[in-house]
Amino acid sequence: MPPFVSLAVAILFEIMATSMMPKTQSFTQPITTAVVLSCYAVSFYLLSITVKTMPLGIAYAIWSAAGIVLVSLVAWLWHGQHLDLGAVLGMALIVAGVIVINLFSNVMQ
Repeated sequence: MPPFVSLAVAILFEIMATSMMPKTQSFTQPITTAVVLSCYAVSFYLLSITVKTMPLGIAYAIWSAAGIVLVSLVAWLWHGQHLDLGAVLGMALIVAGVIVINLFSNVMQ
């Protein structure tokens, strides 16, 4: 599996797990807790596959930026949570940093 594919799927599982975490009610709901932990397990397994061929720092930067933005989007759409201007600007800077790393760093070559 190409590293960007395994990373993308890992990010999706991490987003599912994190987005479902409030439903565990502090891990007191066994079924939801099992789903969340399973999603995290799959996510970390796929991340471990990714870092075999992609530098850890780059993989984690992409993971973090995508996770922050996408979990915030899910929280807005499904949980009704809102972000202020500072939060949006901060996330934009994080994403911009990852773009700079991927476009201008020789670490992936």
